Amino acid sequence: MTTIINAKIGESKGVSRVFMEGRHLLTAGIQIGKKYSIKSDKVARRLELIEVPTGFAGKCISVSKRERNGVVHPVIDLRSEQLREVFEDDHKVRVAIRRGRIVITALQIQTKIRERLKRMKEKLERGQKLAVASLFHGGGVLDRALHSGMVKAGVGSFVQVGVEMESEYLDCSMRNNVDIWTEDSIAINSDVRDVYLSENTPLCEILVGGIPCVGASKSGRSKNKLAFAEGHSDAGALFVEYLNWLRHVNPCIAIIENVGEYANTASMSVIRSVFTHLGYVVHEAILDGWDFGTLEHRKRLVVVAMTPGIGDGFSFDNLKVNKVRESCINDILDPVPLNDGSWKEYSYLAEKEVRDLAAGKGFARQLLTGEEDGCGVLCRGYAKGRSTEPFLVHPEDPNLSRLFKKSEHERLKGIPAGLTDGVSETTGHEICGQSVSFPKFVSVGEEIGRAVMVSRNNVVNFPTRPAQASTDDSVGAEVDKLQTGTLALLI
Repeated sequence: MTTIINAKIGESKGVSRVFMEGRHLLTAGIQIGKKYSIKSDKVARRLELIEVPTGFAGKCISVSKRERNGVVHPVIDLRSEQLREVFEDDHKVRVAIRRGRIVITALQIQTKIRERLKRMKEKLERGQKLAVASLFHGGGVLDRALHSGMVKAGVGSFVQVGVEMESEYLDCSMRNNVDIWTEDSIAINSDVRDVYLSENTPLCEILVGGIPCVGASKSGRSKNKLAFAEGHSDAGALFVEYLNWLRHVNPCIAIIENVGEYANTASMSVIRSVFTHLGYVVHEAILDGWDFGTLEHRKRLVVVAMTPGIGDGFSFDNLKVNKVRESCINDILDPVPLNDGSWKEYSYLAEKEVRDLAAGKGFARQLLTGEEDGCGVLCRGYAKGRSTEPFLVHPEDPNLSRLFKKSEHERLKGIPAGLTDGVSETTGHEICGQSVSFPKFVSVGEEIGRAVMVSRNNVVNFPTRPAQASTDDSVGAEVDKLQTGTLALLI
């Protein structure tokens, strides 16, 4: 029988220690009274306990025993500085035992942490662009903003894999976002739940996901009569897909954007827990785009998970404001003739407002003159002309109002002109409405880039060529004669 143990590295009297006991040792061939020497390989990050004869004179450990509830169990109490020499600051190790052979290796999580740090460090040293996995890509506004910010800090990036369900959104991004798509990019037009992840999925340095918020937002929960965000039939469990990608692409940095209410969902609690378990430090903040130079007041949860050793100095407190906000909404408006067909009465909205107020719902229309220094949020369905989103009042006839044009929608969010070129007004509003306050994420990207560049020289240097395995001096050649092979990798 084979036994796998994920054991903690503890300490006893100042010496590193791994303690194991139980019947699972006995069934894997560990016998009480047997002796084992230790052979270490620092490059492979591996220790092997090799059985030696009872009379072996070198340094070794013995299998002891302990009785519990009338049952005698074998005990392995490994105390050795070689644990720290080989596994450094790891907290756990993987112990594989079969037919009395014992091999101790780094836990997969620790191995993946070191792999992503090594990959990141090498790319930074070579001046290569960092690969991004972009989920729920939309029209690429979030990715473009993060890219722009990181470039300001001297860090390049590109979309290695972009996943978007709506083909028109994906086409729009690929057409207008030439800075983030390259020959090596993989564009996937699919529901993220239908994308198969395997060992061939490209590794990426950054994972980005604006997880759909329709189950978490106040309006979404109210409209869909949801008791909790996870109850939404389509979007409720999409965070699971994000976490699946996190495990497969093994990024150094992971980013999430969502409505502020998402911070208090069960989904986010799970995400925090998984981030921590996989070795990330989680930074969270509720940020308003208005504070970063946009006219739209758009408060959103921003989550940045960083791998210790790269970007350790990241802080939302360091965010810069890179855009000067216009003095009022009129400054971003296109010239629209007073007799243009976009000016309408919207009598059904006026009537709804009266009904809502009479029912005590508190819903009121946002009727703006253009003199205001900001406005409320324009959402994905803005083109439908809904009652609570911003409208512009006709300068001469107060009974008329109009929706913002998609070009004006871009400016309200600080999105660079042209990112919605080639799509209809409706689709343009959909892309903008479910995107982000652009300058805010430029600032986030710049802070990520700054923190990464500051800490890149502090990342552990990993060996690049094989070295001879080292053996305890007291064991010497006698152990090599006793070794009969290497325990195969066990899954």
